[in-house]
Amino acid sequence: MRFIADLHIHSRYSRATSKDMDLPVIAAWAKLKGIKVVGTGDFTHPDWFFRIKTLLAPRGNGLFTLKDPPRNPFPFNFSVETEDVYFMLSSEVSLIYSKGDKVRKIHVVLLAESLDDVERLNSVLAAKGNLQADGRPTFGMDMRELIEIVLKHAPSTAIIPAHIWTPWFSLFGANSGFDSIEECCGDLAEHIVALETGLSSDPPMNWRLSELDRYTLVSNSDAHSPANIGREANLFDTELSFQGIVNAIKTRKGFLKTVEFFPEEGKYHYDGHRNCGIRLSPKEAIKLNNICPKCGRKLTIGVAHRVEELADRDEGARPEGAIDYMHLFPLQEIIAKAEGKTKHSKLIVEKYFSAINLFGDEFKILMDVPVEELKRTLGERVSTGIDNMRRGKVRVEPGYDGVYGIIDPFVEENKEEGTQQSLF
Repeated sequence: MRFIADLHIHSRYSRATSKDMDLPVIAAWAKLKGIKVVGTGDFTHPDWFFRIKTLLAPRGNGLFTLKDPPRNPFPFNFSVETEDVYFMLSSEVSLIYSKGDKVRKIHVVLLAESLDDVERLNSVLAAKGNLQADGRPTFGMDMRELIEIVLKHAPSTAIIPAHIWTPWFSLFGANSGFDSIEECCGDLAEHIVALETGLSSDPPMNWRLSELDRYTLVSNSDAHSPANIGREANLFDTELSFQGIVNAIKTRKGFLKTVEFFPEEGKYHYDGHRNCGIRLSPKEAIKLNNICPKCGRKLTIGVAHRVEELADRDEGARPEGAIDYMHLFPLQEIIAKAEGKTKHSKLIVEKYFSAINLFGDEFKILMDVPVEELKRTLGERVSTGIDNMRRGKVRVEPGYDGVYGIIDPFVEENKEEGTQQSLF
């Protein structure tokens, strides 16, 4: 079965997360986007786990569906049926500890197969930290200890280091990470199921490290609000089950491609200082010895710089057996840029829902509908933006130090200004 999955999101119990991130709303937005399987997020949080057990029903395949799907959640004829969206038990945990005379801060995604597995994991983790404090709990143990706990108490659980290049909280993070997976995980590195690229990197950037060839790369939204569900995702053609998905990730059989942010749009792609308004490419930062030219302090080193530090291959390398990928840009933002308005304006929201009403879901519009049909139904401006996005013809302003980058898919209008840039 061919379907799209987004396996890393958060609930309303995580910090800086929308109160709308509740299971019925998540299901509605997942269907709107075209996502068949979505993570529950935050299964370690006691209140959220209680809600998972109350609102979801196991389907006998390691996945869950809503007992009472939402009816008419949007301002048009749209409903969610029981089997429209499946949930996978997921959570992200934060590990902060000292190793090698340095403070390490690693985020890890866990994908569990059953409620019993989660019960056992939560029981052990509750003795390690306060599960009630945050949907993404923090523990003072190292990565190897977490792997040991998972292997002992819920061995079918998939362990995936999250957004592995983010400067502050990740396996390879410039400020608190490691230089290799073995340095982080020790002799248990083989139990890592996959690596999550994060918003500020894409597969070609990760392919520059031969060390990563043995790990499958996955992409997920890490959504903190419903509209961001699916901004990164995974396309499978496999059995609709927990084991079907995890085996596809492990073996790469039935794993077709990842759906990626344009990595420049990620808020940690380039180096810089947000407060100083300084954004620098890795080469520019290196010339300045990674010191901010305005305030004299050390720059926040971005993902592109960190990849360059660890890479043992030139740009353009592609390892054998690598999963394919594609860059996408949110439909609502394309419509907003076409109309010259903000994406939250009433007109843009109405046009967005009208487009979904015509074609069924967002991914179908972004990936599959022919350009001529888009031009006929959505207008030439929107169809041009989608066509440019599909071909990678976009103008970019890279994000840095917590500031999202800018992607402009209307490159023809900017050609005279000399701002056109292709990412390929």
